[in-house]
Amino acid sequence: MNSPATRAAAAVRRASALAGALGVALVLGPALPAAVATAAPATVPPAFPAPAPAEFGPPPSAPAAHERPQVVEPAPPKPTPPHSTVREVVDTLHGVEVRDPYRWLEDQDAPATRTWIDAQNAYTDAVLHALPGRGRLRELAAAVLERGSTGVPIERGGRYFYHRRRAGEELSVIRVRDGIDGDDRVLVDPHPLSPDHTTSVALRDVSEDGALVAYAVRAGGVDEVSIRVRDVETGADLPDVLPPARYHRVHFAAGARGLYYDRYGDVSPRVMYHAFGTPVEDDPVVFEGPYDRGHIPDTVVSDDGAWMAVQIFEGSYGPIAVHVKDLRRDGPFVTAIDDPASESAVAFAGHRLVFVTSRGAPNRRVMLADPARPTVDSWRESIPERDDVVLRTARGRGGRLVVSYLQDGQPRAAVHDLEGAHVRDIAFDAAGSVAVGGGRWSSPEAFVTFQTFHVPRTVYRYDLESGDYAVWARPELPLAPGDYEVARRWYRSKDGTRVPLWVAHRSDVVLDGRNPTLLTGYGGFGYLRPARFSSLATVWLAAGGVYALANLRGGGEFGQAWHEAGRLGNKQNVFDDFIAAAEHLIEAGFTRPEHLAIRGASNGGLLVAAVSNQRPDLFGAVVSRNPLLDMLRYHRFLAGPFWVPEYGSSDDPEQFAFLRAYSPYHNAVDGGDYPATLYVSGDGDTRVAPLHARKMTALLQARSGSGRPVLLRYHAAAGHSGGQPVSRRIDELVDTLGFLLWQVGGEKTRRGG
Repeated sequence: MNSPATRAAAAVRRASALAGALGVALVLGPALPAAVATAAPATVPPAFPAPAPAEFGPPPSAPAAHERPQVVEPAPPKPTPPHSTVREVVDTLHGVEVRDPYRWLEDQDAPATRTWIDAQNAYTDAVLHALPGRGRLRELAAAVLERGSTGVPIERGGRYFYHRRRAGEELSVIRVRDGIDGDDRVLVDPHPLSPDHTTSVALRDVSEDGALVAYAVRAGGVDEVSIRVRDVETGADLPDVLPPARYHRVHFAAGARGLYYDRYGDVSPRVMYHAFGTPVEDDPVVFEGPYDRGHIPDTVVSDDGAWMAVQIFEGSYGPIAVHVKDLRRDGPFVTAIDDPASESAVAFAGHRLVFVTSRGAPNRRVMLADPARPTVDSWRESIPERDDVVLRTARGRGGRLVVSYLQDGQPRAAVHDLEGAHVRDIAFDAAGSVAVGGGRWSSPEAFVTFQTFHVPRTVYRYDLESGDYAVWARPELPLAPGDYEVARRWYRSKDGTRVPLWVAHRSDVVLDGRNPTLLTGYGGFGYLRPARFSSLATVWLAAGGVYALANLRGGGEFGQAWHEAGRLGNKQNVFDDFIAAAEHLIEAGFTRPEHLAIRGASNGGLLVAAVSNQRPDLFGAVVSRNPLLDMLRYHRFLAGPFWVPEYGSSDDPEQFAFLRAYSPYHNAVDGGDYPATLYVSGDGDTRVAPLHARKMTALLQARSGSGRPVLLRYHAAAGHSGGQPVSRRIDELVDTLGFLLWQVGGEKTRRGG
């Protein structure tokens, strides 16, 4: 009688009881079985399954919605931050003196740096581990994170390959199912690869006949991976191994005789070929254009392996160029487009090239071409540009085009024929994110996903011909969807620009200005931030908090112009948008500055650090994860050169001026009344150098005059690319939530107690 459903139900009851003990009003929905539903003829699948009769609600002792979550008094004593030695370095850049008092912390392996890191982690432990209720908060976080999850499958040779992590497992496992209704089995299990479960695996490609899989092995969250190939029948790996490096795409060649793979980062961008059974060091270069290490190749191969297209990104911007090759005849690469002023992404629809391009169409349009004549002058229009939507992707699936686009900044999907005629929308009945994955040109089968902040991704098997669908994988629901509201609001930024803002909260939250509120955003690289599932958001919402996501300029929500408005010298617009979002939440009665926290990661970590400098009065707490913070030296380290097209470089006098104006490390003032701040980084981040978090922690600890804590959580084996085991993700979630609830969760916990 100890079935997965029974165990899940018990976990829900424990979580509800724990929430009550924490002073947190928690509503959890019943766990639902992951059975595959019967296909329905409707083209609009329900966003969420209808809940079973409510078996579990808030415990009788749970406080009412107007009672705010807060850490039980008394607050812990304040430990003393470690001392950080000042070793002043002064550079003169374009006639301006630039001081760098903690440059010595850039040397990650120096004994002094390692001693400093150990002292910072000990200080963070002393502060956070002393917070009351931490153990109960851990169990609440575990109830969300330890649920199972299933990825989108790839079908080859009648077999289905996908990632799945069952409840209780630390890492995702690559599994294979023989036939749509067959039994599945483990194909690649990463758990034995490292004793601390910090080595993860990811499926990269499957051979045409489903006999071989290529997969990546990642140690400790670093960007560099090794590539291995496994025989599906025997479960044994081939002796061929691509050593750790930055690989973008990996494709099996026709007949599975070898692999095409993209290399970049430590070498000029190139595409290479490895023939199985030959030395890797002898692999020939298939493509290497006139590009430097600031460019990234991205290879697309037609389903039958006959054609290859290599699209080139200029750092994080693009694709700016596409080159096409006939693999059957080993012909030369032909340049389809090379235009740094536009972006043109390519895919295949059988033996047709499909371009989604902003050339002559800022909101993008879909163009078709014969790969034998791929140049721009041979393109013909399939789906024209529209004023009210931004096209994102168009891929050939089931003899048609599956198109993803943004309408009013929200992700949508539709099916069109090759002539561009609209066949049907793929829509859902709630606010959230829809995406289409998997599928092939020769098969009507595709997979559609839907998710929102507090509801994990559901995977539907979708028939492109009929529009019928069935559930492939339905997650356990950590919260009852009907008990929460997700809405989109609009506000005005400093210059009058209208900016969208997602806001989610429990339906019974009283908007009296005292709600603990967590605001996040990104605003860079044309990256889209829709309503997607977040374990942090889920627990925050269950705790009665308000969760908000601002779709800032610099992102991709409204096309190329929206991105350009937050790039290079326009970066201050992103900060202004975020500050205006905070002001809107306050003016609308959701919260007050003392109850408002902000969090961001990577470029988002830069965002929250910059606005914390510019408007410290608006925020009660800041969490900055894997951030860029020294914007005058970022381009000298790791993947920094890739981001010069987005941020600029201090080597350029004009760009130096605007970088210096907002660089967080260069704009923290002595005695500033700064919010409580938690930085999170670690050795495994080989993308954004962790030196940023180290230097900024030392600087802000020295300069903040508010008396509020400035903490660094520094991981020895975690990085930018994920791959953390569930137990460590729980640790970080507990650190983050404990810190935030301590600082903004109640009147008495404000300003460190």
